Amino acid sequence: MRTTTDRVRHATGFELIGLALSTPLAIQVFDMQMHQAGALTVGLSLVATVWNILYNRMVDGAMARWLGRLEKTWRERVWHALGFEAGLLAMTLPLIAWWLSVSLLEALMIDLGLVLFYVLYAFIYNWAYDRVYPPPALVRAAPDPVTGRCGC
Repeated sequence: MRTTTDRVRHATGFELIGLALSTPLAIQVFDMQMHQAGALTVGLSLVATVWNILYNRMVDGAMARWLGRLEKTWRERVWHALGFEAGLLAMTLPLIAWWLSVSLLEALMIDLGLVLFYVLYAFIYNWAYDRVYPPPALVRAAPDPVTGRCGC
């Protein structure tokens, strides 16, 4: 499993690079003012950072338990990115509607635009991060000779 320090480094890098890319994009695509886009993307970034740490901890735990590994296949990376964004969408939709004083439908359109960007970005970032900081190999305990159950 990854350490807490590694998870914080991962989430912080993800959000800082994401902010640098998404704020100017939001200004252009959604015709927002700098203060609107900046405050919104920073707020969303804070929510996403906490979600990133929690989500990746849950995914790593599930992968370790069910698959006995942390290394993701390309298909698992796609599901990982989509799952992250779906959870984040559920949390951020009301925030966007409130901050921009728009309907939930308008907020959904804005959020979906950001999601399209971030799904691709998350896929690329996580692939690159795993190349620079490979996940640790799992050390699995041998099955108990009496019960046959793994002490993992």
